[in-house]
Amino acid sequence: MRSTPDRAATIYAVAQRAGVSTATVSRALAGSEKVAPRTREAVLAAARELHYVPDGAARALAGRRTNALGLVLPHIDGPYYAAVLVGFEMAASDLGLSVVLDLAGPDTDPDRAVRQLAGTVDGVAFMARSAVEDELIVEIATRRPVVVAARSRIPGRDAFYAENTVAAARLTAHLLESGRRRLAFVGRPEPDSDIGARHEGFRNVLADAGLAPVATFAVDPVEEEGAEVARELLEDGVDVDAIVCGNDQLALAVMHELQERGVDVPSTIAVVGWDDVHASRYVRPGLTTVAQPVEELGALAARRLAELVDGADPVPEAVVLDSRIVHRASCGCAHPGRGEELVVDPSPQEHP
Repeated sequence: MRSTPDRAATIYAVAQRAGVSTATVSRALAGSEKVAPRTREAVLAAARELHYVPDGAARALAGRRTNALGLVLPHIDGPYYAAVLVGFEMAASDLGLSVVLDLAGPDTDPDRAVRQLAGTVDGVAFMARSAVEDELIVEIATRRPVVVAARSRIPGRDAFYAENTVAAARLTAHLLESGRRRLAFVGRPEPDSDIGARHEGFRNVLADAGLAPVATFAVDPVEEEGAEVARELLEDGVDVDAIVCGNDQLALAVMHELQERGVDVPSTIAVVGWDDVHASRYVRPGLTTVAQPVEELGALAARRLAELVDGADPVPEAVVLDSRIVHRASCGCAHPGRGEELVVDPSPQEHP
């Protein structure tokens, strides 16, 4: 059975620690502009020290459940995050649970928002790199069941990942086997992120071959950045013969911009991506990419979070789902005919 947590801190304890009234605590945690910045920081510091999580109205009665799961994402732009959300919501719906979504982007105040979310749901899933720091997740985990997916591990908590490093290494090795030697990487390789793991696999294979990347373009994984990278490559005369992109949005934009400027893909420059979005199979040349079970990742996180809410013990070993290399024409090798795919399953590797 799960051990009983220490007695939860109250708003009165936070007010006493910060030296303010309970009303000021409430206003500070709600983000009111009427609270002076120094006072607000004192309240937040007291809340962190006491591991205080404000209870929502649905928890007014002791032991009352909300029958809701919280999901924290950095944003919902692009097919990856949409698929995560769909998988999570469908699994929760099958269990008779609702989902409360919080978007913790770089322009948000995640400390306040996540605390409020945790007070209105039975458990929280933190998926993908967002503005939420690990320290806050650890703190929330002392009061609510927590799972993480596609972001850094939280010691002793359930974690879910799609394999990245091995698949990226094999994809890069495939380009080298096809005769490519001047490779660039496009995507922001942040620590403990999916793109960071892909960049690691990319660099490892190049290093083993005695090569170094021609360039790494640390840009956000959106179309506009991909197009800008392609323009920069050509205008600056960067000599590359293959581009490995952190996702398909970047890859499709890079490929389109290169073709618009008269570059033959893949004869002159090969382009590969990641995610296997629908458009990747319809463009010409078809985009060589990596498919990962994103909806399944979201569904697994929701189901496991529900089990933890029901009293299951955390499983500290990470669950790693296989990713699949999908060969089409953009890598420049002999490829299957129209509509066909050659799928390679890499061996799973535990996330660091």
